[in-house]
This record gives sequence, C-alpha cells and structure tokens, in this order.
Amino acid sequence: MLDIRLNALKVYNNLELPTWGPDISELNMDEIATYVKPKTDMKSSWEDVPEDIRRTFDRLGIPEAERSYLAGATAQFDSEVVYHNMKEELIEQGVIYTDMESAVRDYEDIVKEHFMKCVPVSDHKFASLHAAVWSGGSFVYVPKGVHVSVPLQSYFRLNSRESGQFEHTLIIVDEGASLHFIEGCSAPKYNKVNLHAGCVELYVKEGAYLRYSTIENWSKNMLNLNTKKAIVEKNATMEWVSGSFGSKISMLYPMSILNRRRSKNRVYWYIICRKRPKSR
Repeated sequence: MLDIRLNALKVYNNLELPTWGPDISELNMDEIATYVKPKTDMKSSWEDVPEDIRRTFDRLGIPEAERSYLAGATAQFDSEVVYHNMKEELIEQGVIYTDMESAVRDYEDIVKEHFMKCVPVSDHKFASLHAAVWSGGSFVYVPKGVHVSVPLQSYFRLNSRESGQFEHTLIIVDEGASLHFIEGCSAPKYNKVNLHAGCVELYVKEGAYLRYSTIENWSKNMLNLNTKKAIVEKNATMEWVSGSFGSKISMLYPMSILNRRRSKNRVYWYIICRKRPKSR
C-alpha cells in the first residue's frame, strides 16, 4: 500500500487540473489538511462513541436508521471510522463488512486484487490524489449466492475546516449474490474551502445485483470531486441511485463498464449545486 501511495503521489504531481469541468483553480492543496484524526478509535456501540461526535450523528438520524432499517452501519468522522456494527446473521453467511484500514490488514489478497484496479491511479488528478492520501471508507464482500435483503450503510461526516475527506469504498458482490448499499455524506458550512475526493470501486460478478444509493448534503464551501466506477459482468445488474445537494462545485465521475453479454446498468442521478448568478 505504501508503494501504491508513493506512485500515486508522483502521478498526481505530474498531472494538470482537469479542464473539462468547472473552474476549480481556487483549490489550494497547501491549505487543505489531508488527514484529520478524530479523538477516538473505532467503536461497535454508539454509547462508546464520544458524546460530541455521537450528538452529531444523532442529529443526522444515523443510530435510529440503523435500528430500524439496516443490516449494518459504519460512521466516519473526518478521516477515520469511529463506529461500525453488523448483524450476526450476515457474519454467519460469510458477508464481510468492515472499514478499509481493517480490510487492508485482514483481507490483503482481496484488496490487492481490486484496489485502484477499477479506477486507475492515472484516471485523473483527483483519482491519483485520492490513491496517495486515502483514509477511512468501507469494504464489503458478499459471497456467491448470498442475498443481503436489508441494506448496509456507511455515513461520512467531514467536520473540520480547511480539510479534505478521502474515503475509499470497495464492494465486491460475487456470482449470483445481491446487495443494496447506502452511502450518506455531509459537512457543516465554513468560510474556507473544504475538499471531498472519495473513490468508489464496485465489482458486480456474473449474475449478481448491486444497488448503490448515495445521498450527499454538502455545505456551500465544499468542492465535491468524487470518482465512482463499477465493473459489471455477464447477466449482472448495476443500479446507481444518487441525490447530491449543496456544495460549491460538484464534479462526479460515475461510470459502469458492461464487461460481458447481458450486463445491465441503470442510473438515477439528481444534482443540485449552489445557484449561479445569471450572466448579464
């Protein structure tokens, strides 16, 4: 992983800012903290999460959603996952759902096979930046033939000013399996630019089904430069459902590669950024 990071940093330094989107020249990476450690390690009980962090997620409704609708939940605060839990019956079925740092250590072979292979490091400048400085995120593996009937959800809260969030999401749904994964993101408003440059890599194997739902509710100072890509195999189905609200600028890169016959892709995408003044 260190070699991947160092190579990605070289690529990042050699690439220019994208010119095919809105003007992001105001972004000064020297003013952006790429890693902000929360004052806790990961907990498996909401009661063990520090009160101020827990209060933030309580206001967002995350604990209630987990109790009512979810088979598992992860909450990231700034650069690290502070809470993770999954129902026992999924563990018994062989489903793996954990944070990315744990996956690098505990499932090295799977991560090595898939990490930054769907989204190449050289894809664009912010993909290489992500690969160099990523932290936090979610790892999911659904074994062959296993149907996860209740959604899993990860929630990412960027809470510090003049900082970036670079979570990595890696999901593999094996042959004939199915999953609905929900991602939520938000940040408070500051008078300085914040940066979100996450990366989502999805692998939908033969005959599998994956719905990936995203709700992003960003503040008006956020540059949301996110990259999402799926590889969809024979007879498999990929569904993107996304609502992205707020942000100063959003540049999203969703893509599905239909890799074999009868692979399917459906996209439902809705983006609202700040209202721009009319030109005179």
